[in-house]
Amino acid sequence: MSASKFDSQKAPEPVGVYPHARKVGNLLFLSGVGPRKRGSKEIPGVELDKDGNIVSYSIEEQCHAVFNNIKYILEEAGSDWSKLIDVTVFLTNMKADFATYNKIYAEYFTENQPCRTTVEVLSLPTPIAIELKCIATID
Repeated sequence: MSASKFDSQKAPEPVGVYPHARKVGNLLFLSGVGPRKRGSKEIPGVELDKDGNIVSYSIEEQCHAVFNNIKYILEEAGSDWSKLIDVTVFLTNMKADFATYNKIYAEYFTENQPCRTTVEVLSLPTPIAIELKCIATID
């Protein structure tokens, strides 16, 4: 079974050597996607000190940004939000951020409700508080 890769022109560039997504059969597997803005290191809602450490952040702004980045990848690869079937969410502060993230997640998934796993991690590769890994169908 062949696999083809997709790289979005709207989502932030990967921080390593991997594609935004790969299509295998009728499934689209997305690499981990964060809230960064394409073409910069800017992270919505994040304030860093001169050494790059997080001073403050808004999980709300990061949630909206990461969901938009997921939409960009899905649409450019030929899928869409309604075809998501599995979402793994990584949070760096479950205690502080889960309730807000869960509320915003529910706003985006009113009709399509994919399987979901949410885990807390110590850190992510960039100074972000949330990252998503998704699987969707594609025609």
